[in-house]
Amino acid sequence: MIDELGRLPGIGPKSAQRIAFHLLAAEPADVTRLQEVLQKVKEGVVFCDVCGNVSEEPTCRICRDARRDPTLVCVVEEPKDVLAIERTREFRGRYHVLGGALDPLSGVGPDQLRVRELLARIGKDEITEVIIATDPNTEGEATATYLVRMLRDFPGLNVTRLASGLPMGGDLEFADELTLGRALSGRRAV
Repeated sequence: MIDELGRLPGIGPKSAQRIAFHLLAAEPADVTRLQEVLQKVKEGVVFCDVCGNVSEEPTCRICRDARRDPTLVCVVEEPKDVLAIERTREFRGRYHVLGGALDPLSGVGPDQLRVRELLARIGKDEITEVIIATDPNTEGEATATYLVRMLRDFPGLNVTRLASGLPMGGDLEFADELTLGRALSGRRAV
């Protein structure tokens, strides 16, 4: 159990051991409830057909929300980045989740990401601005540069990038709401 818990992201050997011993000492009903929740999530959560965010339905609540601006799309790497941007309450558009970032050393190229789906959305929807909100690290910057090149050919499309202020090498997920909100509202054309 310790080995399996240690495979989870952000869980080191000591944390895995602490969790394992906690579960061993927990009431059977608590362990059963955790097991049921994990099973329910694994069976019930899908990826949105439109944006790629996690959802309980084929189309996520953000894509179904008629109050969101359909002309504005924020491109992020992972569903956790959607949550980080939503916490700022600065963005009222829709999202596109790539499912990762370009990382040639790990074998992740454009074909492993949801780039084709993004290009198809822009080609058929009334999207006028794409905000590239990839992580400020090497992989995120490479992904942003690639996307800018791919999106150049769409006439009338405004492509922007989050403003400076996010620490290089960080993740959007860990940025505080104020910093991320300012980076979003101060975005710059690329």
